[in-house]
Amino acid sequence: MKLGAFSLSLSVKDLQVSKNFYENLDFAVFAGLMENNYLIMKNRDTLCKSYPKNTR
Repeated sequence: MKLGAFSLSLSVKDLQVSKNFYENLDFAVFAGLMENNYLIMKNRDTLCKSYPKNTR
């Protein structure tokens, strides 16, 4: 099944761990910076935005 373009946003506990996980799935940083507390990673037509959970 081909879904076409797909995008999701995830609130994650550790941004670096999330980055490593998605890099292992052949995603690459497309936009955002660790220093700005968000990353948008891309693999073909799929985008995944990760940002840290609010830990208040």
